[in-house]
Amino acid sequence: MRIAFAGLGRMGAPMAANLVRAGHAVTVYNRSAGRTVELERLGAAVAATPAAAAAGAELAVTMLADDAAAERIALGDDGLLGALPAGAVHASMSTISVALSQRLAAAHAAAGQRYVAAPVFGRPEAAAAAKLWIVAGGEEGAVAACRPAFDALGQGVIVAGSEPEAANAVKLAGNFLLASTIEALAEAQTLARAWGVEPATLMAAVNALFRSPVVENYGGAIAARRFEPAGFALALGLKDVRLALAAADARAVPMPFASCLHDRFLAAVGHGLGGIDWAGIARLVAADAGLPE
Repeated sequence: MRIAFAGLGRMGAPMAANLVRAGHAVTVYNRSAGRTVELERLGAAVAATPAAAAAGAELAVTMLADDAAAERIALGDDGLLGALPAGAVHASMSTISVALSQRLAAAHAAAGQRYVAAPVFGRPEAAAAAKLWIVAGGEEGAVAACRPAFDALGQGVIVAGSEPEAANAVKLAGNFLLASTIEALAEAQTLARAWGVEPATLMAAVNALFRSPVVENYGGAIAARRFEPAGFALALGLKDVRLALAAADARAVPMPFASCLHDRFLAAVGHGLGGIDWAGIARLVAADAGLPE
């Protein structure tokens, strides 16, 4: 496939590399040009603007940090919308709001293009290993058109429905569950520490009970106080909790625990922890209990 790829952060760069290795003709765009060097070495072309990347593409993939970046790349001056051919697909693989996903779907439809929301579950190491789980929402034919690319990026595709924003709702609900698990693990380990129990001892019992890679990986990181480098920055965790609350508000869904998580993440960012892994909220939990971080 002829693929335009915009957004070469810790997730996007290995994803674009996997598309190149799979034999796709990939043209990349990134605001910071230095991130394109390795991909150019692998065989990707480099474009000066999102529009230049999208010209002639069958599929445009975006992997960006937030709504502002996603909207700018897709709809801004020299954005994808003005150059993507009629009938081509934009697959937004970023974690964005349901409201922006709806706007993107409408804008692409008006331009005669197709739009698929396809946010992913997985950290940078999963992206590098092509082991992401992809949640796709959109018209059946548009999702099918993305399959060759998705096959090069992940271990499976979960179709959320025919409306793109359904995939964004699944992603935000999933990230809420991940954040809730991290908070619960941090509180449980702090309780154990307060009674002189080593976190590793607690995790041996917890892993026997739950047998979840999420519990094992995040529980292990908290036990080892291993929060850098960030696989997923705490500030992005705050962004995603905010997006979940906005989606809940739009449909009158009370999420009292999400409100608590929002305040926890906000406090952590206020303490200067926004750049560490989101498991690092455990530092604030420990500090609240008067224990060493």
